[in-house]
Amino acid sequence: MSNPKKIAIVDDNSFLINAIKEKLSFFEDVVFKYAANNGKEMLQKLEQDKNLDIILMDIEMPIMNGIDATLEIKQRYPQIKIIMLTVFDNDENIFNAIKAGADGYLLKDVDPNSLYQGIQETLSGGAAMTPSIAMKTLKLLRNPFQSEENTNETEEIKLSAREIDVLEQLSKGLSYTIIAENLFLSPSTVRKHIENIYSKLQVHSKLEAIQKAKKNNLI
Repeated sequence: MSNPKKIAIVDDNSFLINAIKEKLSFFEDVVFKYAANNGKEMLQKLEQDKNLDIILMDIEMPIMNGIDATLEIKQRYPQIKIIMLTVFDNDENIFNAIKAGADGYLLKDVDPNSLYQGIQETLSGGAAMTPSIAMKTLKLLRNPFQSEENTNETEEIKLSAREIDVLEQLSKGLSYTIIAENLFLSPSTVRKHIENIYSKLQVHSKLEAIQKAKKNNLI
């Protein structure tokens, strides 16, 4: 096997780690080194073994999220490429991931060939991006975040009962994992609800979502 691509995966969901490993198992030149459940654990493993080419990084994780971990890893090990691999494609995450030094941004439902091509492209100096992410990135460059001060008027916003439940939990400062347990949902379902909430409220962060929801008497 010539020039193997040495890879690590960071995700708090062991099922998704195994799903990613399975996608990469089709390619003989990809060598899976190890996995970590959060950013802090990844940093500890890197201290033991930094012989990696690329890290596939989740964003929403307990203890240390993927964006904070990316910032830290890039400062310590700038030679290692990092692709964010997430269910989220909201503007705030894209913007913060790029600022932190991420080399690519793919969605977790990416097919094996596209994932492999993204890894190859990133290792060749490119930037792997799901098409929808690339479009959002262009829009972000053209239209930086607008201040909420520009939208002071009360708007008619319709959220589902479940989305309001999630928002109320979010306003208490709870993590996605705890919210999932409290509402008997999977963490990925909670993330999808929050993605829909962000879209409906036209916001880019938890704080903005909570402020706008309170302003519009949603919670």
